[in-house]
Amino acid sequence: MNITIGQYYPADSYIHRLDPRVKLMATFNFIIVLFMANNIWSYLLPAVFLVTVIFISKIPLAYIIRGLKPIVFIIIFTVLLNIFFVPGEQEIFSIWVLTVTVEGVISATMMGVRLVMLITSSSILTLTTSPIQLTSAIESSLSPLKKVGFPAHEIAMMMTIALRFIPTLMEEADKIMKAQMARGASFDTGNVLQRAKSLIPILVPLFISSFRRADELAMAMESRCYRGDINRTRMRQLKYVSSDYKAIACLALFTAIMIFLRVYI
Repeated sequence: MNITIGQYYPADSYIHRLDPRVKLMATFNFIIVLFMANNIWSYLLPAVFLVTVIFISKIPLAYIIRGLKPIVFIIIFTVLLNIFFVPGEQEIFSIWVLTVTVEGVISATMMGVRLVMLITSSSILTLTTSPIQLTSAIESSLSPLKKVGFPAHEIAMMMTIALRFIPTLMEEADKIMKAQMARGASFDTGNVLQRAKSLIPILVPLFISSFRRADELAMAMESRCYRGDINRTRMRQLKYVSSDYKAIACLALFTAIMIFLRVYI
């Protein structure tokens, strides 16, 4: 499977050993800061930062690039929308009612690079953090809201389970599609409407399989006397160490430089 979001890549690296709360905070901070980018330097810095993190995490670059294949269509579609529908003053050429401008090409390039970095940073979070650690990080981050009755543990559990089952559902869809093709079904012929209709034989069994898996998971949790956050203790307590504080300092420096590039460059 080419889906990397939701999968865990075991390795002994500095990034893997970081506190999951630090990695969760860094991912959200990176996504927010990335939307501040408005020039070539503010895009180059996050790219260098991301490549450095990938190198330190010891995750093969080819493995991460392979995970981008399923969303290539979304990236291309977004880029084309920006090329043809972003107005500008410097026109390059026109096709019927569509006009390509320099501003549109620049906007499309920035949007494509931004999407790639957003998806890659999210993939690194799940590739270097096990589902249990991710659940603990989300719950710990939301724990202050428990005072107002917010179900932090339940929300963290649901988010982690949903993220974990993305590759499982994609693998199930791939199996169903291959089974349908073995029976003579075709998914790459005809117009757009015909291709959409051909997906119905895949969606119906996929939904049935998803509900069955959800029911089996609920029964398994219930048979193990799972009661949510009631009197629940953890074998491993989250605790910040010196490496986590160093990572937070690097993140703060990266954010400060991005703000400087946004304001003064």
